[in-house]
This record gives sequence, C-alpha cells and structure tokens, in this order.
Amino acid sequence: MSPSLPPAPGAAHAADAPVAEAPAAYAVPQDVRLWDIFVTFLFIGAISFGGGVVAYLRASLVLKKGWLDEEHFLSALEIAQALPGLNATNMSIIVGDRLRGIAGAIVAFTGMTLPGGSMVLALGVAYAANAHNPYVNAALVGVGAAAVGMLSAVTLQIGHKQLGQMLNVAIIAATVLMVSFLHISLVWVLLTVGPVAVFLFRPRKDDAGTGEGETS
Repeated sequence: MSPSLPPAPGAAHAADAPVAEAPAAYAVPQDVRLWDIFVTFLFIGAISFGGGVVAYLRASLVLKKGWLDEEHFLSALEIAQALPGLNATNMSIIVGDRLRGIAGAIVAFTGMTLPGGSMVLALGVAYAANAHNPYVNAALVGVGAAAVGMLSAVTLQIGHKQLGQMLNVAIIAATVLMVSFLHISLVWVLLTVGPVAVFLFRPRKDDAGTGEGETS
C-alpha cells in the first residue's frame, strides 16, 4: 500500500475558510407603519417639482428607506408611466399597495397629493393676480429647467442598464421618434411599441432555466 501524501500547503486553510454567501434576494418590508408611509410621501409631494419627482421618489424609497431595490423601483416606474394619470400618484399607489395593501395605497396617495393640491390651489389664486409679472414668469421658467435637469439625472441613474443594450436603445429611439418628431399620440405609441417590446423580451425556456439556477 502506498503511503498517504500530506495535504498540500494551504489546503487546510482553504477548507476552513468561510464560503461567501450570495446576496439576499429582495423581500417586501413587513413592518412599515401606515404613518411612515404617509409622512414619506407627504414629504416627497411637498419638496418635489415637476418631472423631478422621480428623483425624489428614488432617493426616498430606494436609497433612504430601502423599501424598494433598484429593479423593483424601475418596474414600478414603468407601470406608473404606462398607466393614465400622473407618474407620482401612480407610483404612490403602487408602492403603498406593495407595502401595506389597500390601506397603504390610500395613505400614500393622500400624502403625495395633499401638498401639491393645497399649493396649486393657493398659487393658482396668486398667479391669476400676477400673471403678467415678468419676475413670476421667470421664476416658473427656472423651476421648469430644474425639473428637466433632475429628470435627466435620474433617467441616467436608473436607466443605465437599459441604455447599455442595443435592443433597448432601438426601442427608446423608436419611441422618441414617434412622439417627438412624428407627433403620434401616446396611446398609439403604447399600442404599437408596447406589444413589440413585450414580444421581444418575452420569457424563454433557456431564460427560465437560468433563472431557476440562479435563485436556487
């Protein structure tokens, strides 16, 4: 019988070394209070301006509160943009429902719309009396420019993955062409580009097998 060979140097240390754990999958928080949901969306509705509300939503819901991860935030935003109504209110309902069901959706919607509704009512009366004031119009132009800048920033932050794939870029370019240059109604754009995108990104058997392997 041949003598047993000693273990290779470092083999014992390798065997004893802890195995790196895979990152935990996202799970919906279960202990979020209705009051926290209301206050969070009340704050977002009070400080956000125009299209820049998406940046505030991401900063509060993903970075600060951790109620959503980047992927689920992007999915909720896509649903909110595809539905009628304002993106901000749609997002509040989607996120509130995800956290606490119907009650969460109601308090999130109330918190999001209460500041804006109150301010629009007050500012509408004030603007009617100062509509011809050049300083008022200049201030509105500045707010609009800031909103465009914030929306552009958050688009690059949460959309960099989509912008890195040629198929996604082609769909984005087709949508921009139809809406901005051909002036086609958003309804028709959704009814044409939407089904094409769903077909191109439909789940396939190979993808399903890969996904099962990654989650196990």
